Amino acid sequence: MKLFLEEKTVIIDNLEAPDAPIAVFGRMSTILDAFEDSGRLTLRQVVAHVGLPRSSVHRMLDQLVAKRWLRKVGREYELGMRLFELGSTVVQQNRLYAAAMPLLSELHRISGMVVHLGVLDGTDVVYLGKIGGLHAAAVPTRVGGRMAAHETALGRALLAYSENASAERDLPQSIRDDIERIRDFGLAYESGVTVAGLNCMATPIGPIGKAVAAVSICGPSSRLRLDHQSAVPLLTTATAIWQAVGQFGARSPEFGRRVRTLRSMPAAVGAWPSTCFIGDLVEL
Repeated sequence: MKLFLEEKTVIIDNLEAPDAPIAVFGRMSTILDAFEDSGRLTLRQVVAHVGLPRSSVHRMLDQLVAKRWLRKVGREYELGMRLFELGSTVVQQNRLYAAAMPLLSELHRISGMVVHLGVLDGTDVVYLGKIGGLHAAAVPTRVGGRMAAHETALGRALLAYSENASAERDLPQSIRDDIERIRDFGLAYESGVTVAGLNCMATPIGPIGKAVAAVSICGPSSRLRLDHQSAVPLLTTATAIWQAVGQFGARSPEFGRRVRTLRSMPAAVGAWPSTCFIGDLVEL
């Protein structure tokens, strides 16, 4: 066992090996992954997470700090500004994101609710966009974050039209039944699942029978009714986004009509109180 550990250490530290650059990149990626659910980590915590020798981890942390991928604060490390800069560039270059965000802003204005844009990654929903103004903090989601798809209306809307049949294979029968209903009606609902007193409604974005993304609105159950009236601007937005993606840079008359329809809808009045936090949702 001792010989194995010593040999392993030599391989890790042998940067002259032919596959060393690839191996080092993989280890650095593992180190960065350790920060996904943690704001700051000490050297000891990073070592415990990645399972590599302390000396190797310390050296790679120093390199990541030098390249601004990480930032050192005292004895702790946190994600650096270089990641934020690159991530922002990716988001801005994303065609779907660029087409959707102006329309999501209109949906937020009309509904007064928190609006999400998401895509499916395996069995998770990943949030590409979130608009909620001062009230966004009341909904426990973040751009770049992920949740199990079957636990959210946004995720179920994506699962219903996913081409990956295995994504729902191991789900409880009740959830599979709900996904089947979503296929019939094109709308997914959530009431008090993520947060007590919080309602959400979602619909897919894409050609008929498929979903490249999904859009949702979330708000207090006392103010967001899961009915046709609430669904109209949501469905209109989803259709307009898909048309914008397909005709990026060349707007069709139909796209213009749908945007005018959204803009003609009155803004929500008093949709959320001026101060609203997760604990308050039950009482709204």
